[in-house]
Amino acid sequence: MQNQTPQMIAIIDPYVYQTLLTVKGKDLVIQTVRDTIRGKLTDVKPDHIVLKANGDSIFFIRIQQIVSIMPDDD
Repeated sequence: MQNQTPQMIAIIDPYVYQTLLTVKGKDLVIQTVRDTIRGKLTDVKPDHIVLKANGDSIFFIRIQQIVSIMPDDD
């Protein structure tokens, strides 16, 4: 029996990732499969984003969980 080591596999959507990089630092409305969150996009990684919401809450959101992204013009 071979010694098998678990491996993490993440699916990266390069188009969504590149688009998110272009709106870094802007206020967005992010709709996920669970909630809708408003805030400033502070960081973008290939598998997740960091959103600073009003009230200084910080959210780490997996890109795979994002349904839609809209500018927050309020």
